[in-house]
Amino acid sequence: MPPPPHVRAAVIGTGFGGLGAAMRLLADGVDSLVVFERAEAVGGVWRDNVYPGAACDVESHLYALRDVPNAAWSRRFSGQAEIRAYLDAVAHEHRLTEHIRFGHDVAGAVWDDGAARWHIATTGGDWTADVLVSASGALAEPRFPDLPGLGTFAGTVVHTSRWDERLDLDGARVAVVGTGASAIQVVPAIQPRVGHLTLFQRTPAWVLPRRDRALGAALHTRPRLHAAVRAALYARHEALGLAFRHPRLAAVVERVVSAHLRVQVADPGLRRRLRPSYRLGCKRLLLSDDYYPALTQPNVTVAGSAVEVRSHGVVDAAGAEHAADVLVFATGFHVHDLPIADRITGRGGQTLAAAWAGAPSAHVGTTVAGFPNLFLMQGPNTGLGHSSVILMMEAQIDHLAHAVGYMARHGVAAVEPRAEAQAAFVADVDRRSAGTVWMAGCQSWYLDDAGRNAAVWPGSVGAFRRRVAPFRPAEYHLRPGSAHPPASPVPDIPLNLRVRGTVARGLSLLPAAAAARLAGAPVEIDGQRLDPHVQLLLRLEPRPDAEGEFRADPVAARHRLRRDVLAVRGARTPVGRV
Repeated sequence: MPPPPHVRAAVIGTGFGGLGAAMRLLADGVDSLVVFERAEAVGGVWRDNVYPGAACDVESHLYALRDVPNAAWSRRFSGQAEIRAYLDAVAHEHRLTEHIRFGHDVAGAVWDDGAARWHIATTGGDWTADVLVSASGALAEPRFPDLPGLGTFAGTVVHTSRWDERLDLDGARVAVVGTGASAIQVVPAIQPRVGHLTLFQRTPAWVLPRRDRALGAALHTRPRLHAAVRAALYARHEALGLAFRHPRLAAVVERVVSAHLRVQVADPGLRRRLRPSYRLGCKRLLLSDDYYPALTQPNVTVAGSAVEVRSHGVVDAAGAEHAADVLVFATGFHVHDLPIADRITGRGGQTLAAAWAGAPSAHVGTTVAGFPNLFLMQGPNTGLGHSSVILMMEAQIDHLAHAVGYMARHGVAAVEPRAEAQAAFVADVDRRSAGTVWMAGCQSWYLDDAGRNAAVWPGSVGAFRRRVAPFRPAEYHLRPGSAHPPASPVPDIPLNLRVRGTVARGLSLLPAAAAARLAGAPVEIDGQRLDPHVQLLLRLEPRPDAEGEFRADPVAARHRLRRDVLAVRGARTPVGRV
């Protein structure tokens, strides 16, 4: 039997983390790459969550990859379909689909310590890889509550993350269990259609005004203005993050949020039931303009916790049975007991789930002692309560890219975080978590089985980037050995080409502002401004057909520039992005 195909890097998942990691690896010259996707399309959580009202709760202009900005979002907060379309465009425009294997669900990944590689079993065949990137996401597998009698329900049962778009709710009696991020979207979306809706609420949520609106075209052709808007949003969210880390500030925000509740809910009794008793931010902070108004409608009942399911209804904590034809679970995901963790086996035959034992931890949220060459996107303590998680994933992608680059340059076959380094990072997270709203005493999915904050980074996005983006070799065990053959030297390169290669290498390392000053007047092609690094390289090596190349296929043009620098240097060199 022939050996399975081998690649330098294998990525699991095609959400933001998987596509972002694949795009960065390819840009850095890691062309031996495969991406496994269990479904038949990209999108991750934005492919799977098609329930009515599904949308992002972070502003659109902050919810995009930094290297693929999108100034053409249609709304302040984008809906599921538009975000999925964005991810689909990223995959196609950056030629990631050439590396994606659809219908390949990863059944298991086992580290081979002798060969220093991962053996990966998928439903589409076996592979081996030097580096494994798990980007299956923390919000991938739905969680159902363990309710007595659930199997006896005679109607339709659906989870928001596995919504059946053929489901007819017109005039139906619908029971919704849960009051989290998906519940506050699906409830107002379906309330006008259903005959009656009963919301089973264990704990009310803090709900801020969303102030969603349609966006105009002002940013479509003004990239600097778009960048300024994105920077302003980033700063605003970082300021909001102070309230999470300093509960006394959270109390001030609570007064603002309470005013939102008072304005939208006139009934004092209902208002009391909807006001949380825990500190703002202890559970996930939610945004909505229409959730509270939906709950005040005559065809809606707000009940207590669901405690039992019967054949034609659901019983609440007070013992009352509420008739239902459809039962909707808006009950979240397996966050700490990720199913993928049972399928990843590290050094010594221990699975990731066994290593974590209900208390997940990782070095810089990305790598795990005992699991060489494994990188986690959205690993422990990489979540946020106040800003875009994509910013966190990009810091992790930087760490991945820097690690893989270090391995290639220094002939390292495997990297594995030192146990003491991982313990020090976890201790720092615990120190930062102390006194924050997440440790204020409420029960939330942020906490693991032992009550430790295992999900959220208890600091600013900037602090996370500074700590996570660099690869610090001293924090890792470095196993020597050629991870892959080095680039073959190019013989007899003329001196003038060597000089050009050196200059090109220097130009590619310039800060963006310096490159822009040297490049001169910006060059625009069909309304898209050329990266100043690319402008400088084109001035160094003029190409009469450059405009046509970039207009026809900007990704291929960028790859040709990188290839040319490789030819004069004899090593892979990123030369900027379009």
